Amino acid sequence: MARLSRAWIPGGTYHITARGNRKQALFREEEDFRQYLEILQLVKQKYPFILHAYCLMPNHIHLLAEATDQSPSSFMKILHMKYAIYFNNKYDLVGHVFQGRFHAHYITSIQYFLHVSRYIHLNPCAAKICTLPEQYRWSSYHEYIFPEMHKRIIEPNKLLSYFFEPRRLHYHEYVNDRKTKVTALAPVLPGPIPEDQ
Repeated sequence: MARLSRAWIPGGTYHITARGNRKQALFREEEDFRQYLEILQLVKQKYPFILHAYCLMPNHIHLLAEATDQSPSSFMKILHMKYAIYFNNKYDLVGHVFQGRFHAHYITSIQYFLHVSRYIHLNPCAAKICTLPEQYRWSSYHEYIFPEMHKRIIEPNKLLSYFFEPRRLHYHEYVNDRKTKVTALAPVLPGPIPEDQ
């Protein structure tokens, strides 16, 4: 039986997650992380979307992506198919690399958008891989805080636009202080930011 197409909103932003099959590692070596990011860049060129944030964890991924004229299903299918081919060829495996279909949660507010970016960048800290988000190499946090040192995959301007100058510093403070609500934000935003899980 064919799968039903997922509903999506052109211009909508989504928190996309996917996990390794049976919670197994998606990335065994540094080359695997780099390969996923290279494929991600190629897919973005062919199926344009705006990437606001990402984090590649050993056995799962997070993307904060804004759809343009392609549904998230379009680019995620190609991205994960290409990575699965690479992974299975490299490690002489067969079968699924990812556990089922990816999950996509629609971002309904600016507060939720900011919260998800923080959640994504703090994921390695929550997993006790590191104590500070800047210590983890495989997330977009470095592109926000040290942009001159990294090839840019993300589009940081929208997220940073919600903070007063110096924007990157205020974003850094926001991410690293979980109790921070909206004190560094430029606009006045209604409602609370959801509590960290």
